[in-house]
Amino acid sequence: MTRTPETATPDTPVQTPVPRPWEELVTAALLGTDRRTPRGCEPGPRAPAALLDAAAAQTVRRRAGLRPAPAARRAEPAPEDPRPPLPTAAAHRLTTLLTDRPGPAGGGRRGTAPDLMELLPQWLAAANARGFAAPPQTIPALLDAARGRTDLRPAALTFAGPRALWLARLNPDWRFALRSTPGGGTALSGPDAAERIRRLWEEGLFAERVALLASLRARDPAAGRALLTSTWATERAEDRLMFLDSLRTGLEPADEPFLEQALSDRSRNVRAAAAELLSALPESALAARMAARAATCVSLDRALDPPAIAVEAPHECDAAMERDGVTLKPPSGRGERSWWFGQLVEAAPLGTWPARLGGRTPEEIVALPVADDWQSDLLAAWCRAAVRQRNGAWARALLGAPTAPEAGGPGAVSLAERAKLLGTLRAAERAEWVAGFIATHGLSEAFQLLGMCAVPWAPPLGRAVVDALNIARDAGSYPWSFSGVMGLAERCLDPSEAGRLDGLLAIPDEPQDASPGAGGYWAEAFQRLVTTLRLRAAMAEELGAV
Repeated sequence: MTRTPETATPDTPVQTPVPRPWEELVTAALLGTDRRTPRGCEPGPRAPAALLDAAAAQTVRRRAGLRPAPAARRAEPAPEDPRPPLPTAAAHRLTTLLTDRPGPAGGGRRGTAPDLMELLPQWLAAANARGFAAPPQTIPALLDAARGRTDLRPAALTFAGPRALWLARLNPDWRFALRSTPGGGTALSGPDAAERIRRLWEEGLFAERVALLASLRARDPAAGRALLTSTWATERAEDRLMFLDSLRTGLEPADEPFLEQALSDRSRNVRAAAAELLSALPESALAARMAARAATCVSLDRALDPPAIAVEAPHECDAAMERDGVTLKPPSGRGERSWWFGQLVEAAPLGTWPARLGGRTPEEIVALPVADDWQSDLLAAWCRAAVRQRNGAWARALLGAPTAPEAGGPGAVSLAERAKLLGTLRAAERAEWVAGFIATHGLSEAFQLLGMCAVPWAPPLGRAVVDALNIARDAGSYPWSFSGVMGLAERCLDPSEAGRLDGLLAIPDEPQDASPGAGGYWAEAFQRLVTTLRLRAAMAEELGAV
């Protein structure tokens, strides 16, 4: 028995544990051979090489000392990918995009080099649109990139194809790919697809089941609804809420009976989600009930000149209102009547109001004055209703003209609301509105609105952004306030606009009141923008060359 220093006697020497050879080598490598020289290595300049030799020898010993074990079953071969291979130049470009790790320029500046990782999503979208297969040697890097960035996962897994799922089954770090693809990409097709879908729904992980339901809803809404109904009564409340959210995909009138039953669910959150979905169906019974309630709260007072909207908010929230999704308790700082009123108007079909308010159009209704300081509550609720019901006519009325003094219209209470309203419009109309906003008000509040526009930006929008950046440069301020917009421009501006930017690459004469050195920073930012646009043009050309 080895004695410790506390129990050792004067006649018994203390036995100090000897480090095992591998741990001793690791310690020496971490501390450095000038501070710790392993046994058998002479101190001095040759010690590092001797350390590596000793580590190599010890590695061989460790491997040779492994006990034999039964051979594992040989892995199945990777599946074939029938898609055409990438053109050679595009394959080289993909490798560059995946391996780029740019460091910051001096002083925290970005420099003139493009941010290649930010171009990877666009490259993947273009490659998927052309139906190319990923080079096998790039699939591990694609999976690593998708693991670190959830926004890349759908496009990266589509491009990587079936071989990515084969690899994911062999490496736990890539298991997210199996969760992101229902059944590992095998459940939705084939002669026995129905049985595999049923088994995955009953036995799969929660994330796999969510992905399966979302995929089914996108392909066959009725089949997805039937699958959910089959196990609804036995699901946990938090799972029912997530599954119910999947019904937003392919939402249709046939979903109404199931959603009406969910209004009686024992979970308040599930009831609220079901009510929100039903209110997005203007012909549903819930929408009719909410319209009747909201109509009793809003009327046209013709005694005033000009006529105004009168509001009488509800004085109580009864059990029937709660069942239909009205939340009883308001958030901190919000009055109860205002809270209930906003929920009723938000859930009522927007088609309720023209008949209720004298046959007026949405533009005329929004322009009416609202009595007793209820205007902000009423118009904010109409904004939410327009977004929920995807009603472009009401969205246009609430947005107003982009050149209005309070750009965004009377109902858009925030940039976030304006961005949501824009999302209900067609892409061309969206770009035109944002271009008008920027031409009138500049870029200071445009970042969130630009994020709603289709890529590449339409020519009028691109010109408005470039002109506004040029005006900001001439004002003599630093470009860092516009770094977000500049980053969007690098990814979203049409590459054909690069030629128009050549005149902005020179360092301008700085006005007397300009920030010191601002012109040089702007020239650098425009140089990076031009370089990125030309790189995007080259990427598109490489993908188009078969």
